[in-house]
Amino acid sequence: MLRELARKIDAFHERWGNGLSWLMFGMVVVVFGDVIFRYIFNKSWVFIQELEWHLFGIVYLLAAGYTMLHNEHVRVDIWYAKQNPRKRAWVDFVLLFVMFFPSCLMIIYTTWPFFKHSLMVNEGSPDPGGIPGRWALKSVIIIGFALLILQGVSQAIKNFYWAMGWEDPEQRTQEIH
Repeated sequence: MLRELARKIDAFHERWGNGLSWLMFGMVVVVFGDVIFRYIFNKSWVFIQELEWHLFGIVYLLAAGYTMLHNEHVRVDIWYAKQNPRKRAWVDFVLLFVMFFPSCLMIIYTTWPFFKHSLMVNEGSPDPGGIPGRWALKSVIIIGFALLILQGVSQAIKNFYWAMGWEDPEQRTQEIH
């Protein structure tokens, strides 16, 4: 039952990440258009410049769970890489609960008041012609870390199964990650 939950979370993040790739394509188009207009036509818009970093932030935050699914987050492998797969699974399992989940929850908890205030005052760009509704971007921080926690649940389930020897840890490379 838990293993099936992990598979469903993984499948969700696989589809989610593939969908986000289109947003990345949109970001490339916006940046390309901005460069063309700025350097060829000598025209620049605050809205477009803000849209660039808004899209970058959205992709970065919303793709964190997808990145975790594919085991592409940065880590220091000096000690970890020398361990056998079951020991690595135990280390990953324990660190998810000791560091990962508390950190993600702390970020959500501390971000919430900033999001709430931004929503209540309908915060927008301080620059004329900038993007209104900055609260929407701040909500992406909360959504992104919630999705990251969701993928962390999947990773915890899989690592527990591998650490207990119920599944072959070498399946890690064969999983949808």
